[in-house]
Amino acid sequence: MRILLTNDDGIDAPGINILAAVLKENRHEIIMVAPDQEQSATSHSITLHQPLRIWERDKNRYAVTGSPADCVILAEKIILKHPIDLVISGINGGQNMGEDVLYSGTVAAALEAMFLGFKSISLSLASKVDQKFETAAFFMNKMLKNGIHELIGENEVFNINVPNVEVSEIKGFKITRTGHRKYQDFVKEQKDPRGRKIYWIGGAVPLWSKIGNTDFKAISKNYISITPIYPNFTKKESFKKIENWIDEFSHEEH
Repeated sequence: MRILLTNDDGIDAPGINILAAVLKENRHEIIMVAPDQEQSATSHSITLHQPLRIWERDKNRYAVTGSPADCVILAEKIILKHPIDLVISGINGGQNMGEDVLYSGTVAAALEAMFLGFKSISLSLASKVDQKFETAAFFMNKMLKNGIHELIGENEVFNINVPNVEVSEIKGFKITRTGHRKYQDFVKEQKDPRGRKIYWIGGAVPLWSKIGNTDFKAISKNYISITPIYPNFTKKESFKKIENWIDEFSHEEH
């Protein structure tokens, strides 16, 4: 297959390069278009008020001075000369579970690819320390061999999280829903060298809900989590109460 690889960790990050090497070994044609520097947690931002540059590092390997979503747009509009079969965003160095999907540049790149009509996968390794990217790359290749890309429909992205363990320790796959996290000490207050207050957003490691069939629960049990996601934020269950309110409001005397 012809596969476009992107990420939010940057073109020199280990995850995307390990994945590229494994897929090339298995006869996939890889075109890499990724940010020239770290772009984590940029969500679905696109660059509108400054120009973007594309640097060709090697054959079929391009660095972009923009966000992950910018990379996908420029790949589709400028770089790609022939059709591709799939977009994979990753391997991200750290999980993208629960509410992470709203902040993640990795997931956003996959969503942008979906908007542009491509089948796409967001792939993340669920750890920021002692990272075993080879495990995620091995199973991504295995999933492609078994046709996971053929299951991806219109208006959806497969968000895949892989436990940070050896290949032999993976128990299998779980279809999951996005879980829920709770940050403690989310904003960290410190002081600069002049004694003025500064703040870091991030804080301590988040707590994850283990209730239900969630991505976090699957990862905690050493299963690969596969969550089909789509960008529809409409909560239909609230229609009725709002309709009732509108009806009552409309009948009030003015």
